[in-house]
This record gives sequence, C-alpha cells and structure tokens, in this order.
Amino acid sequence: MSKKQTQLHRRRFLKTTLSAGGAAVMAPTIIPSSALGLDGAVAPSERIVVGGIGIGRRGGYDLGCFLEQKDVQFVAVCDVKEKRRLEVKKIIDGNYGTDNCDMYRDFRELLDRSDIDAVLIATGPNWHATAAMTAAKAGKDMYCEKPVTKNISQSLILAETMRRTARVFQAGTQRRNLPHFAFACELARTGKLGKLKKVFAHPAGMQALMSGWLPPQPEPDKEAVDWDMYLGPAAWRPFNAKLLDGFNFEKGGGFVGAFNGGGVLEWGSHCVDLCQWAVDDCLPPVEYNAPKDGHLVARYENGVELIFRETGWIPLGSCPVRFEGETGWVEAGDSGKMVLSSPELLAGRKVAEIGGYPATYHVRDFLDCVKSRSQTKGNADAACNAHIACHAANIALHLGRQVIYDNKEHEFINDAQANRLRSEALREPWRL
Repeated sequence: MSKKQTQLHRRRFLKTTLSAGGAAVMAPTIIPSSALGLDGAVAPSERIVVGGIGIGRRGGYDLGCFLEQKDVQFVAVCDVKEKRRLEVKKIIDGNYGTDNCDMYRDFRELLDRSDIDAVLIATGPNWHATAAMTAAKAGKDMYCEKPVTKNISQSLILAETMRRTARVFQAGTQRRNLPHFAFACELARTGKLGKLKKVFAHPAGMQALMSGWLPPQPEPDKEAVDWDMYLGPAAWRPFNAKLLDGFNFEKGGGFVGAFNGGGVLEWGSHCVDLCQWAVDDCLPPVEYNAPKDGHLVARYENGVELIFRETGWIPLGSCPVRFEGETGWVEAGDSGKMVLSSPELLAGRKVAEIGGYPATYHVRDFLDCVKSRSQTKGNADAACNAHIACHAANIALHLGRQVIYDNKEHEFINDAQANRLRSEALREPWRL
C-alpha cells in the first residue's frame, strides 16, 4: 500500500475539518489561499488527480501539457525504468515545489489508488491497449498515446471496453484539436467540396516492420529495468538495451512486431484518423488493394477512396492530408497552413494557423470531458475505426494483394490468411 493510500484524500480534507455548518472542529489553522481556490488557484475539490504510466520522450512532452493546467494535480508516476521514474518525479515535484510524487514499477499498483481520477498512458505501443483497458476496469479515465492498438481485435475490444465502463478516453491524435485540420475536415464532411470522392493520407512509409531480435545482453536488476514487465503482453525475447525504446525495427522483417503495429500505423494513426474525421467518422473502408506506384487504395462502402500516398504533396509540413470533392479540394499539414482550391471556401472565416502539432489543446479537451463526462475528439470509437483502417491496409501490404473487410462481422471475407492477422497471442498473464 502506498503512503498516499494511508492519508486522507485531498478532496475530503475540508469536509473532515469543517462541520456541516462551516464551523471548525479542530484547532484554528491558516489555510493557504490555493487550498480554497483563491488568487486564481483551483480548489482541491475541483482538481483532476492524474498519474502517469510510461513517461518517456513523447510522454514527457504530454506531461508538460498536463502540468500547465491549473486544475490538474499530478501525483504519481509508473515506469519499468528506475532512472526514468526518478527523472519524472523530479519534474513533477519541481512543478509543485513538493516531494509528494509517488513512484511505481508496476502500473497496477498506481491504478489501485482510489484518489487517482485519470491516467496519462505514454508507454511504447506494445502496452497502450492493455494498459488502457486495465485502467478502464479500474475506473480511471485516460489520455492514451497512439497508436492505441496493435491489431484489429484490440481495436474492437478497446472501443467496447470504453463503452461498457463509461470511461473518458482520448487517443493522442492531437491534430483533431487544431483549427486548420478541423476546418479542412469540416469542409469535406459538410459537402462544401461537393460530393466527396477521395481522401488522401500520408503514412510516412509503407513497409511491414517488426522489432529486431537482437543478441542477448545481461539482464539488469529488476528494480533498475523490469524487462519482464517491459515486454508485458509481447512475445518473449532476450534483453537488449537497443530494444528498450521499442523503435528499433528491421525493414521487410515480417508483419507486426513485438512492440509496434507496423509501418503504416505509426503516422497513419494520425493522418488516417483525420481522413476518418473527414468522412464523418463512418465505419472504416471495406476494400484494401495491394500497393502500386507508392499508393495503396482503399474504398469505403459508399465508394469514397482512401488513398495512402507517399509522394506528390504540397509542402505543408509533416502529416499532410488532402480531401477532394466534385467541386473543390483542400490540403493541410503540420505547418498550420491550408491550401484551398478556391478562396471562397473560407466564406469570410479566418482560421488560426497553429503549427508544430501541439498537444495542449487536446489535453484540455480531455480534461474538460473528464468533468462533463462527454465524448472527446479522439474518443475510442473514432480511434477504433481509424486503427482498423490502418491495420487492414497493413495486412494488404503484407500479403501483397487485395483484402475485403466486413464491418458487421469484423472479419475478412473468405480469407483465412488475412483473418489470422486480425489478432496475436498475448503472453501470460496479460489478457484483454
């Protein structure tokens, strides 16, 4: 049991020190204005108490976005690496001027804490879905980095789990909360481009990748690096320090690897997600064709094409998308800029240009939804459909041929080979 669990929760502090009529029941004391929500501070009863799971490079950036929010109280960090636990604790304690941040090696101990409302999950992709569903079952809301799943089966179970547990879920697809991407998707979704014909995504490479099987090295002490917990649900492999970041891949080495969901998914979970938003978050495409000349064409049931494309873009920065209708088109990227087929599409509106894909707005959307219990922009259903599109495209890429997906049965039609790739065995004791 952690020391936090043996102490009164901050949200009950005032209730236990003040009588129902407001009179003190303990010796008079001086209560800081911050504890009462004065001087611009947020009262403890209004704060969202957050813990972090796997706060590495990307997670460190997310953590900064959370710490900027006055209604957040970050109280704990979990990581399999002792060095990282200590580094993150130092950041959190430094932000608050305290020494109160608790550290854990096993995320389940963090989830056992009744005072924690929400968690930031920024582990490697291998852990995202398993950690998210475990958190949901523990009654926590969550901001989960992408890609949020490793296969089609995980995507479906994730969405169902969030619906069943009524948890607030935000995938780390922060471009949904940037104004120029939102406006471009609105143009496509509302018919301003005419009947929508094609949506283009840039997955930053179309290759089937897997984490390498590197030569064994002496395994560190469990307290320094818990290698077994790092592997988690992934297939076992010997310790090698180069695998600790989960992004050391072998090109052409096979289908999805131990720590990731394949080459299409890494950036596709952003740009395909935007394409899904442009088609009004409908079910994913049903037809996926083998790549040809750097393009992979998928088709929705209504005939709209989703085209994974590597070349031919207007220079608008990373993660560009393009939406084409019968009467117009729009393209947007991480520069914060858009290019439109006609200035009339703006209809006198001025769209803010925010470059560099910041996550602050996405984190704020998550926190607001935690309070209102409403759907986030990157909710689990939207993430599920976008990830299924990426996984199915990855399967077509790996098999080198067309596959047809049935959105009702959630399987490929008359295709045992493709269906075997919808899921993967999980290492004991991890089950979804």
